[in-house]
Amino acid sequence: MRNQSFNFDEALKQLQSGKNLLGTDGILTPLIKQLTEAALQAEIEHYLSTTSIDTRKNGYYSKNG
Repeated sequence: MRNQSFNFDEALKQLQSGKNLLGTDGILTPLIKQLTEAALQAEIEHYLSTTSIDTRKNGYYSKNG
């Protein structure tokens, strides 16, 4: 389930009405959350695409000798 995108127009209206920028209910809180989740997802995808699976560590390899 994806979060709704940050709405800049709504954020501007909230800012003009005096709502706080930061904090639990701040204007930028949803944007910060969205950016953090996107960065973490990109980091996970990068890690998974660059990590090689080494079967020697899990015991599934043929023994020579």
